Amino acid sequence: MIAAQNLQTDFHQEGYSRLSDTDLEDLEGRNGKSGKGKKGKKTLGEKLKGSEVRGRVNGHHQENDMENLSLFEIVKLGKSATQSVVDDWIESYKTDRDSALLELINFFIHCSGCKGAVSSEMFRHMQNSEIIRKMTEEFDEDSGDYPLAMAGPVWKKFKLSLCEFIAVLVRQCQYSIIYDEYMMDTVISLLTGLSDSQVRAFRHTSTLAAMKLMTALVNVALNLSINLDNTQRQYETERNKSIGKRANERLELLLQKRKELQENQDEIENMMNAIFKGVFIHRYRDVIAEIRVVCIEEIGMWMKMYSEAFLNDSYLKYVGWTMYDKQGEVRLKCLTALQGLYYSRELNARLELFTSRFKDRIVVMTLDKEYDVAVQAIKLLTLVLHSDEILTAEDCESVYHLVYSAHRPVAVAAGEFLYKKLFTHHGPEDEGRPRRGRQCLNANLIRTTVLFFLESELHEHGAYLVDSLWDCASELLKDWESMISLLLDEPYPGEEALTDAQEAALIEIMLCAVRQTCECHPPTGRGPGKRVLTAKEKKTQLDDRTKITETFTVALPLLLAKYSVDPEKVTNLLRFPQYFDLEIYTTGRLEKHLDALLRQVRDVVEKHTDTDVLEACSMTFHALCNEEFTIYNRVDIVRSQMIDEQIDKFHRLLEDVLQEGEEPDEDDAYQVLSTLKRITAFHNAHDLTKWDLFTSNYKLLNSGLQNGDMPEQIVAHALQCTHYVILWHLAKVSEGNCHLQVRAFCMMCQRYLNSISTVVKEQAFTILCDALLIFSYQIVASGREALEPLVFSPDASLQSELINFILDHVFVDQDEDSSTDDEAGKIEALHRRRNLLAAFCKLIIYNVVEMKTGADIFKQYMRYYNDYGDIIKETMSKARQIDKIQCAKTLILSLQQLFNEMLNDLGCNFDRSASAFCGIKELARRFSLTFGLDQIKTREAIAMLHKDGIEFAFKEPSPQGEGGPPLNLAFLDILSEFSSKLLRQDKKTVHLYLERFMTFQMALQRDDCWLPLISYRNSLQTGADDDTLSVISGMSSRSSTRSRKSKPPAASKRKLPEEESSCSSSDVSMWVNREHSGPHTPVMMSSPHIVSTVLRDAKKLRPEQGYMGVYSMSNETPHTPLQQQQHQHMDYNRRGSGLMEDDEEPIVEDVMMSSEERLDDLNEGMDFDTMDIDLPPSKNRRERSELKPDYFDPASIMDDSVSLLSSACLFIHLLIHFIIY
Repeated sequence: MIAAQNLQTDFHQEGYSRLSDTDLEDLEGRNGKSGKGKKGKKTLGEKLKGSEVRGRVNGHHQENDMENLSLFEIVKLGKSATQSVVDDWIESYKTDRDSALLELINFFIHCSGCKGAVSSEMFRHMQNSEIIRKMTEEFDEDSGDYPLAMAGPVWKKFKLSLCEFIAVLVRQCQYSIIYDEYMMDTVISLLTGLSDSQVRAFRHTSTLAAMKLMTALVNVALNLSINLDNTQRQYETERNKSIGKRANERLELLLQKRKELQENQDEIENMMNAIFKGVFIHRYRDVIAEIRVVCIEEIGMWMKMYSEAFLNDSYLKYVGWTMYDKQGEVRLKCLTALQGLYYSRELNARLELFTSRFKDRIVVMTLDKEYDVAVQAIKLLTLVLHSDEILTAEDCESVYHLVYSAHRPVAVAAGEFLYKKLFTHHGPEDEGRPRRGRQCLNANLIRTTVLFFLESELHEHGAYLVDSLWDCASELLKDWESMISLLLDEPYPGEEALTDAQEAALIEIMLCAVRQTCECHPPTGRGPGKRVLTAKEKKTQLDDRTKITETFTVALPLLLAKYSVDPEKVTNLLRFPQYFDLEIYTTGRLEKHLDALLRQVRDVVEKHTDTDVLEACSMTFHALCNEEFTIYNRVDIVRSQMIDEQIDKFHRLLEDVLQEGEEPDEDDAYQVLSTLKRITAFHNAHDLTKWDLFTSNYKLLNSGLQNGDMPEQIVAHALQCTHYVILWHLAKVSEGNCHLQVRAFCMMCQRYLNSISTVVKEQAFTILCDALLIFSYQIVASGREALEPLVFSPDASLQSELINFILDHVFVDQDEDSSTDDEAGKIEALHRRRNLLAAFCKLIIYNVVEMKTGADIFKQYMRYYNDYGDIIKETMSKARQIDKIQCAKTLILSLQQLFNEMLNDLGCNFDRSASAFCGIKELARRFSLTFGLDQIKTREAIAMLHKDGIEFAFKEPSPQGEGGPPLNLAFLDILSEFSSKLLRQDKKTVHLYLERFMTFQMALQRDDCWLPLISYRNSLQTGADDDTLSVISGMSSRSSTRSRKSKPPAASKRKLPEEESSCSSSDVSMWVNREHSGPHTPVMMSSPHIVSTVLRDAKKLRPEQGYMGVYSMSNETPHTPLQQQQHQHMDYNRRGSGLMEDDEEPIVEDVMMSSEERLDDLNEGMDFDTMDIDLPPSKNRRERSELKPDYFDPASIMDDSVSLLSSACLFIHLLIHFIIY
């Protein structure tokens, strides 16, 4: 146990007096204070006074030994064994400890990335604070890199070498040198001072070194404790002997040894207390996450290594508090540290108070936004299960449902938790159970799995449950015999039989387990997909597949016979043959079981009309009809006979229905429908073209159009069946009449768009969209010119019908949809409408229909955002990739359509504050945001958008007669939402184009009706004359930089207006005179020859990173900004008005809760046995929310004093800026 002792004097004077957050200069005054301790010691400078310091300065031997490497370079290279390096340093320390210690100090300085070095003169005459300040001044501030932060194998190895060096150094010095009150005191003092530095590199490196030093000392303390206990036991044994047998000399030796060990232990405890209070207490809440990670990782090591001293609530509380950290890597390290403690049952028993206080937090962390943290939280709770009755039923249930998580590591961890909780507790009654059959132990566990699956009412994904349990319970899930026994065997006396729901669940779980075994990859939606199997995995896969085939070949016909009338069970059972090794039927002489299976499948086809069941039967025949196996002929005969029967029956029924000329009765309609369902299901997977189903289906569909009395289900399935016929004909393009069938079928679908049946209309629309996409002009791509006769392009009338269908059947409110009232039905209807919209949007993005037809869809973006926002947004994105110009014209067209609709509803004298107008303007704002921040890429598209908008605004004359505003003038108010996306020079050109439509009287108008024109002109003039906008493609995506320039020379002032004027006028002529029907994008204008570009940071923008596109840039040197440093402060503290939109959605980081009040409650609630380690809050503890800033980290938060200075500079600069402008 670490004793409660005062720190030594030098710890108080130098290393452990904390650096102020706001005053770095106060170090000298505080360092002069005397501390309390059992021994007085010299300061760091006094230790080296009068000593002749020799050795390495600046990392090399002086003059006569320049070729030797420094200690830092030796450790960095890692070519020498750490043991030998440490031994060499110890030898030099014994020879000249001042020189060796100076070398060690410079080692830590260089490990921080500092180019400077501590000289003997500095070491002899300067205080700690002065040395650290001097090193800070010599630190390379231009680069934020330092060894611990650099990437690459060299620096990763260096970090390991550094940690190993410190550990070996302490281990080699543990018997003498660390007790000399010189080496360790100096090193700890230096590391503590550096850990309080505001230079991130110093703070990070010294914290890592101090924590590793502490870990090494903990190991020494542990050895001392063991030796002290052994010595005490030997002393007690010797003292308890009789006087005649007692050896007094041995007693004295043992007593002296115990005293020496006790003194050494006290010395080590003082060192550990100094490091803990001087470094850990402050750095575990550092602003840099990497530093906090180091602290938490090491304290976990201490508690595990020396549990008698550290495994108590006084230390555990720091880990508990840090579990609320905002950074996922810190929370992750807390959990891994705790796992090392909970893994040991002996240590687990000493964590009861901690578990009771922080259990709820660990349970909440299973839902952490960082998946790695959630996984480790679940694993930690799995270890907590060793303690009985710690986790409540509610706690366990919150983890159970994670087995259905889409993230596989989380689901697997939850599956292991579930398995440990429910499946690993065996009672005495389980000992005598048989290994197979209904009464075996696995059968009982399978029942438990089924019950859990049924109780998970919110989840119906058996594949996800099986995948979650696969890693820990694969043997259970592969026990096919027990599962089949539960389904087929009669229950024993007193045994409860499975219910119907349990049987269905068991069949689903069994199917999912078979799929997982044969495919060896997670289900769809979980995991990266298929992976390459190793040789061992392939062998296991083949063996398992053989076992599955041998088992289910016999059992499957029996199961189908038993559950033949249950659609759900039959559907799952019919999927098993897809995973069979069909060769087993021949090699195992199992043909009779194959015949039994075919008979059962054929009976299922006759009994059922459910689409899912019939499609499962079709896929079963498709799996069995493999020409590679000898069973093909046997299966093909059965398939052909069955299809022949169904098609002959269909022809007879159809002929009877068509000859009657009347509406078919219910019995005839049912017979036609059931037969057509079977044919359609089989035509999906099998080629039935030789039966010529197109003629029969076309007659049926034509009769339905003429008479209008055909049931909707028959028409829907006839359309689907005909679609399959067309697709199978496409696979056989040699048939000459295929193109005629394609056109006839598309025309038939178009006619059915006007059907009175919603089901028929939706089916016809979906099939028509698919057909148009398949038989579009892209079918002839990649050398398929022979398919050109099959190309079918929709004419204008068909496109109009399709878009009208979307407007009438997709863009409807939920309340208007009277087809269903229940919530589930509404969700299903919405899903159906989304499919219809997606089918049409595919025609847009694949250029099957004209892009302008998308205007009717884009204008619904705001109104139906919740239902279709993702589909419409993706369509706009794809359309912009195809043609930026045409997409921009489509967007402005959609706004024009909404504007015209508003005029029809409200009249020409509408109020611009009306909700309809505000809605159009908001939609324009949303459209503007979709163009992104790169104005170069969207330059021509935005220009064309403004051109069309201006022409629309002045298109219609004023309804008030001459002198009044044009009818659509208010549209300019909407168009102004896109002005911020124009480049500075483009704004001038657009403004000139606007003036071509304006008269002199318009420019003088100031009435309210002319406000849209005034605001639009102002939006074009804002920044148009500002010479400071930085437009650099590929720069920051979060802000744009603007700053004032110094005045250019007189020659430049004279040239600039001429050049800009000539450039703008030429560009206007190119743009205005461009033909509207041209296929290419409009060439707005080239950039002016002088473009003033302000670089945010000269170091961050290299010449090769500048934009070198088609827009020519001048070779003239950019103007130098005045007061560049002040301007940079201003740039980082305000949003630019160029590329960044004021209303752009912010990036919000969703982190786990970290409440200061919550932490205070936890701190007060835990009754800690406070040790010497806990310093008074008023003296040593800062608020946890106020983490220490880092002056040299670009992302750091500035200190109060620096913030005030920066704020003052910013205020003065803004004041000058305001006065000038």
